Amino acid sequence: MSKPIVLVTGANGQLGKEIRELAEAYAQFSFLFVTREELPIEETEKVKAFFATHKPAYCINCAAYTAVDKAEAEKEKAFAVNGNAVGVLATASYESGCKFIHISTDYVFDGTSPVPYTETIPTNPVNTYGLSKLKGEALALIFNPDVIIIRTAWVYSAFGANFVKTMLRLMKEKVEINVVDDQIGAPTYAADLALVIMLIVSKHDWEATTWQPGIYHYSNAGRISWFDFASAIRQLAHSNCKINPIPSSQYPTPAKRPSFSLLNTEKIQAAYGIQIPDWKESLERCMVKILSNG
Repeated sequence: MSKPIVLVTGANGQLGKEIRELAEAYAQFSFLFVTREELPIEETEKVKAFFATHKPAYCINCAAYTAVDKAEAEKEKAFAVNGNAVGVLATASYESGCKFIHISTDYVFDGTSPVPYTETIPTNPVNTYGLSKLKGEALALIFNPDVIIIRTAWVYSAFGANFVKTMLRLMKEKVEINVVDDQIGAPTYAADLALVIMLIVSKHDWEATTWQPGIYHYSNAGRISWFDFASAIRQLAHSNCKINPIPSSQYPTPAKRPSFSLLNTEKIQAAYGIQIPDWKESLERCMVKILSNG
Protein backbone atom coordinates (compact mmCIF):
# COMPACT_ATOMS: atom_id res chain seq x y z
CA MET A 1 0.00 0.00 0.00
CA SER A 2 1.41 3.39 -0.98
CA LYS A 3 2.11 6.01 1.65
CA PRO A 4 -0.07 9.14 1.97
CA ILE A 5 1.57 12.04 0.13
CA VAL A 6 2.19 15.32 1.98
CA LEU A 7 2.50 18.20 -0.48
CA VAL A 8 4.44 21.18 0.88
CA THR A 9 4.39 24.41 -1.15
CA GLY A 10 6.93 27.14 -0.51
CA ALA A 11 9.66 24.50 -0.22
CA ASN A 12 12.47 27.07 -0.17
CA GLY A 13 10.99 29.20 2.60
CA GLN A 14 11.81 29.03 6.30
CA LEU A 15 8.85 26.85 7.24
CA GLY A 16 9.09 24.66 4.15
CA LYS A 17 12.74 23.92 4.91
CA GLU A 18 11.95 23.15 8.57
CA ILE A 19 9.28 20.65 7.50
CA ARG A 20 11.82 19.10 5.12
CA GLU A 21 14.18 18.69 8.10
CA LEU A 22 11.45 16.73 9.90
CA ALA A 23 10.41 14.56 6.95
CA GLU A 24 12.75 11.69 7.84
CA ALA A 25 11.06 11.34 11.24
CA TYR A 26 7.68 10.81 9.55
CA ALA A 27 8.44 7.74 7.47
CA GLN A 28 4.73 6.87 7.26
CA PHE A 29 4.37 9.65 4.66
CA SER A 30 5.81 10.45 1.26
CA PHE A 31 6.72 14.14 1.03
CA LEU A 32 6.52 16.28 -2.08
CA PHE A 33 8.25 19.66 -1.65
CA VAL A 34 7.59 22.15 -4.44
CA THR A 35 8.78 25.66 -5.27
CA ARG A 36 6.73 28.20 -7.24
CA GLU A 37 8.76 27.30 -10.33
CA GLU A 38 7.73 23.67 -9.97
CA LEU A 39 4.11 24.48 -9.14
CA PRO A 40 2.83 28.00 -9.91
CA ILE A 41 0.09 27.94 -7.28
CA GLU A 42 -1.85 30.90 -8.76
CA GLU A 43 -2.46 28.99 -12.01
CA THR A 44 -5.69 27.00 -11.59
CA GLU A 45 -5.28 24.49 -14.41
CA LYS A 46 -1.67 23.64 -13.49
CA VAL A 47 -2.66 23.12 -9.85
CA LYS A 48 -5.63 20.91 -10.81
CA ALA A 49 -3.41 18.83 -13.09
CA PHE A 50 -0.76 18.51 -10.37
CA PHE A 51 -3.32 17.28 -7.82
CA ALA A 52 -4.79 14.84 -10.35
CA THR A 53 -1.32 13.43 -11.12
CA HIS A 54 0.15 13.22 -7.61
CA LYS A 55 -3.02 12.77 -5.51
CA PRO A 56 -1.71 14.31 -2.25
CA ALA A 57 -3.49 13.38 0.97
CA TYR A 58 -2.34 16.60 2.65
CA CYS A 59 -1.40 20.02 1.32
CA ILE A 60 0.55 22.36 3.61
CA ASN A 61 0.69 25.81 2.05
CA CYS A 62 3.88 27.52 3.22
CA ALA A 63 4.15 29.61 0.03
CA ALA A 64 3.73 33.34 0.57
CA TYR A 65 4.76 36.76 -0.63
CA THR A 66 6.43 37.99 2.58
CA ALA A 67 8.17 41.22 1.54
CA VAL A 68 5.99 43.44 3.74
CA ASP A 69 7.36 46.80 2.60
CA LYS A 70 7.74 45.80 -1.05
CA ALA A 71 4.10 44.70 -1.08
CA GLU A 72 3.02 48.35 -0.88
CA ALA A 73 4.44 48.85 -4.40
CA GLU A 74 3.67 45.31 -5.65
CA LYS A 75 0.04 44.93 -4.56
CA GLU A 76 -0.96 42.78 -7.54
CA LYS A 77 1.84 40.30 -6.90
CA ALA A 78 1.11 40.13 -3.17
CA PHE A 79 -2.60 39.46 -3.77
CA ALA A 80 -1.86 36.88 -6.48
CA VAL A 81 0.29 34.75 -4.15
CA ASN A 82 -1.23 35.47 -0.73
CA GLY A 83 -4.82 35.75 -1.90
CA ASN A 84 -5.90 34.19 -5.19
CA ALA A 85 -3.43 31.29 -5.10
CA VAL A 86 -4.77 30.20 -1.70
CA GLY A 87 -8.24 29.97 -3.23
CA VAL A 88 -6.83 27.83 -6.03
CA LEU A 89 -5.13 25.44 -3.59
CA ALA A 90 -8.19 25.35 -1.34
CA THR A 91 -10.42 24.41 -4.27
CA ALA A 92 -8.03 21.74 -5.60
CA SER A 93 -7.68 20.26 -2.11
CA TYR A 94 -11.42 20.19 -1.48
CA GLU A 95 -12.27 18.67 -4.86
CA SER A 96 -9.66 15.94 -4.51
CA GLY A 97 -10.36 15.09 -0.86
CA CYS A 98 -6.96 16.38 0.25
CA LYS A 99 -6.65 17.89 3.74
CA PHE A 100 -5.51 21.52 3.52
CA ILE A 101 -3.40 23.47 6.04
CA HIS A 102 -2.74 27.14 5.26
CA ILE A 103 -0.31 29.44 7.08
CA SER A 104 -1.41 33.01 7.78
CA THR A 105 -0.19 35.92 9.89
CA ASP A 106 -0.72 38.26 12.84
CA TYR A 107 -0.75 41.09 10.26
CA VAL A 108 -4.46 40.45 9.65
CA PHE A 109 -4.94 42.50 12.85
CA ASP A 110 -4.42 46.25 13.35
CA GLY A 111 -2.42 46.04 16.59
CA THR A 112 -4.85 48.04 18.72
CA SER A 113 -6.07 45.20 20.97
CA PRO A 114 -5.38 45.59 24.72
CA VAL A 115 -5.18 41.79 25.08
CA PRO A 116 -3.57 38.95 23.06
CA TYR A 117 -5.53 38.28 19.88
CA THR A 118 -7.91 35.34 19.93
CA GLU A 119 -9.16 33.78 16.71
CA THR A 120 -12.54 35.52 17.08
CA ILE A 121 -11.31 39.14 17.43
CA PRO A 122 -12.27 41.06 14.26
CA THR A 123 -9.51 41.47 11.68
CA ASN A 124 -8.42 44.85 10.35
CA PRO A 125 -5.10 44.83 8.42
CA VAL A 126 -3.09 48.07 8.28
CA ASN A 127 -0.93 47.21 5.24
CA THR A 128 -1.10 45.49 1.85
CA TYR A 129 0.62 42.34 3.09
CA GLY A 130 -1.99 41.92 5.84
CA LEU A 131 -4.85 42.60 3.41
CA SER A 132 -3.51 40.04 0.93
CA LYS A 133 -3.13 37.39 3.65
CA LEU A 134 -6.65 38.09 4.92
CA LYS A 135 -8.00 37.59 1.39
CA GLY A 136 -6.21 34.24 1.32
CA GLU A 137 -7.90 33.22 4.57
CA ALA A 138 -11.30 34.26 3.23
CA LEU A 139 -10.88 32.34 -0.02
CA ALA A 140 -9.60 29.26 1.84
CA LEU A 141 -12.70 29.23 4.06
CA ILE A 142 -15.06 29.80 1.12
CA PHE A 143 -13.62 27.11 -1.14
CA ASN A 144 -12.60 24.60 1.53
CA PRO A 145 -14.62 24.72 4.78
CA ASP A 146 -12.51 21.82 6.06
CA VAL A 147 -9.31 23.94 6.03
CA ILE A 148 -7.03 24.49 9.02
CA ILE A 149 -5.59 28.02 9.02
CA ILE A 150 -2.68 28.73 11.37
CA ARG A 151 -1.83 32.37 12.02
CA THR A 152 1.70 32.94 13.24
CA ALA A 153 4.01 35.89 13.94
CA TRP A 154 7.65 37.07 13.86
CA VAL A 155 8.87 33.89 12.20
CA TYR A 156 12.58 33.07 12.20
CA SER A 157 14.75 30.03 11.48
CA ALA A 158 18.28 28.90 10.75
CA PHE A 159 17.14 29.03 7.11
CA GLY A 160 16.46 32.03 4.91
CA ALA A 161 16.42 35.72 5.74
CA ASN A 162 14.87 36.77 9.05
CA PHE A 163 15.28 39.10 12.03
CA VAL A 164 17.68 36.83 13.93
CA LYS A 165 20.09 36.47 11.02
CA THR A 166 19.84 40.16 10.16
CA MET A 167 20.71 41.10 13.75
CA LEU A 168 23.68 38.73 13.80
CA ARG A 169 25.00 40.27 10.59
CA LEU A 170 24.52 43.86 11.80
CA MET A 171 26.14 43.09 15.14
CA LYS A 172 29.26 41.94 13.28
CA GLU A 173 29.29 44.99 11.00
CA LYS A 174 28.43 47.79 13.41
CA VAL A 175 29.39 49.00 16.89
CA GLU A 176 25.82 50.06 17.62
CA ILE A 177 22.37 49.58 16.11
CA ASN A 178 18.86 50.94 16.70
CA VAL A 179 15.88 48.61 17.22
CA VAL A 180 12.25 49.58 17.80
CA ASP A 181 10.94 48.93 21.30
CA ASP A 182 7.26 49.90 20.93
CA GLN A 183 6.07 46.94 18.83
CA ILE A 184 5.02 44.05 21.06
CA GLY A 185 4.60 40.37 20.19
CA ALA A 186 6.17 36.93 20.48
CA PRO A 187 8.58 35.33 18.00
CA THR A 188 7.95 31.98 16.34
CA TYR A 189 10.75 29.51 15.72
CA ALA A 190 9.73 27.92 12.41
CA ALA A 191 11.03 24.53 13.61
CA ASP A 192 8.48 24.57 16.46
CA LEU A 193 5.64 25.47 14.09
CA ALA A 194 6.74 22.71 11.68
CA LEU A 195 6.49 20.19 14.53
CA VAL A 196 2.96 21.30 15.37
CA ILE A 197 1.87 21.04 11.73
CA MET A 198 3.26 17.53 11.46
CA LEU A 199 1.59 16.61 14.76
CA ILE A 200 -1.77 17.67 13.30
CA VAL A 201 -1.13 15.71 10.09
CA SER A 202 0.12 12.56 11.81
CA LYS A 203 -2.70 12.58 14.39
CA HIS A 204 -5.26 12.75 11.58
CA ASP A 205 -3.50 9.98 9.67
CA TRP A 206 -3.70 7.84 12.80
CA GLU A 207 -7.23 8.84 13.81
CA ALA A 208 -9.38 10.80 11.34
CA THR A 209 -11.58 12.41 14.00
CA THR A 210 -8.66 14.53 15.27
CA TRP A 211 -8.95 16.88 12.26
CA GLN A 212 -10.54 20.05 13.64
CA PRO A 213 -11.00 22.66 10.89
CA GLY A 214 -10.90 26.38 11.63
CA ILE A 215 -8.50 29.18 12.45
CA TYR A 216 -5.75 28.76 15.06
CA HIS A 217 -3.00 30.98 16.46
CA TYR A 218 0.56 29.79 17.08
CA SER A 219 3.67 31.57 18.28
CA ASN A 220 6.18 30.82 21.01
CA ALA A 221 5.23 31.71 24.57
CA GLY A 222 6.13 35.11 26.00
CA ARG A 223 5.69 38.83 25.40
CA ILE A 224 8.56 40.97 24.12
CA SER A 225 9.49 43.91 21.89
CA TRP A 226 11.82 43.78 18.88
CA PHE A 227 14.40 45.49 21.12
CA ASP A 228 14.05 42.67 23.69
CA PHE A 229 14.44 40.13 20.90
CA ALA A 230 17.59 41.84 19.59
CA SER A 231 19.03 42.07 23.10
CA ALA A 232 18.56 38.33 23.63
CA ILE A 233 20.25 37.61 20.29
CA ARG A 234 23.15 39.85 21.30
CA GLN A 235 23.53 38.03 24.61
CA LEU A 236 23.48 34.57 23.01
CA ALA A 237 25.96 35.66 20.33
CA HIS A 238 28.29 37.19 22.98
CA SER A 239 28.35 40.38 20.92
CA ASN A 240 29.68 43.73 22.15
CA CYS A 241 27.44 45.68 19.78
CA LYS A 242 25.38 48.34 21.56
CA ILE A 243 21.63 48.21 20.92
CA ASN A 244 19.61 51.41 21.29
CA PRO A 245 15.84 51.21 21.86
CA ILE A 246 13.94 53.61 19.58
CA PRO A 247 10.25 54.34 18.88
CA SER A 248 8.75 53.23 15.55
CA SER A 249 8.40 56.89 14.60
CA GLN A 250 12.21 57.03 14.29
CA TYR A 251 12.26 54.06 11.90
CA PRO A 252 9.72 54.85 9.16
CA THR A 253 8.90 52.04 6.71
CA PRO A 254 6.71 51.95 3.56
CA ALA A 255 4.29 49.56 5.29
CA LYS A 256 2.71 50.36 8.64
CA ARG A 257 3.28 47.70 11.31
CA PRO A 258 0.82 46.68 14.05
CA SER A 259 2.15 47.94 17.39
CA PHE A 260 0.71 44.91 19.21
CA SER A 261 0.92 41.44 17.63
CA LEU A 262 0.58 39.08 20.57
CA LEU A 263 -1.46 35.98 19.67
CA ASN A 264 -3.55 34.00 22.13
CA THR A 265 -2.57 30.36 21.53
CA GLU A 266 -4.97 28.64 23.95
CA LYS A 267 -7.18 27.21 21.20
CA ILE A 268 -4.47 25.22 19.41
CA GLN A 269 -3.04 24.04 22.72
CA ALA A 270 -6.43 22.70 23.82
CA ALA A 271 -7.36 21.20 20.45
CA TYR A 272 -4.11 19.31 19.89
CA GLY A 273 -2.75 18.87 23.41
CA ILE A 274 0.48 20.72 22.71
CA GLN A 275 2.82 22.59 25.01
CA ILE A 276 4.37 25.68 23.46
CA PRO A 277 8.03 26.41 24.25
CA ASP A 278 9.08 29.77 25.67
CA TRP A 279 10.47 32.14 23.01
CA LYS A 280 13.91 32.33 24.61
CA GLU A 281 14.30 28.57 24.89
CA SER A 282 13.48 28.26 21.17
CA LEU A 283 15.80 31.13 20.26
CA GLU A 284 18.65 29.38 22.09
CA ARG A 285 18.07 26.20 20.07
CA CYS A 286 18.00 28.12 16.81
CA MET A 287 21.10 30.14 17.67
CA VAL A 288 23.08 26.97 18.41
CA LYS A 289 22.16 25.75 14.93
CA ILE A 290 23.02 29.05 13.21
CA LEU A 291 26.33 29.57 15.04
CA SER A 292 27.43 25.96 14.55
CA ASN A 293 26.89 26.40 10.81
CA GLY A 294 29.23 29.39 10.86
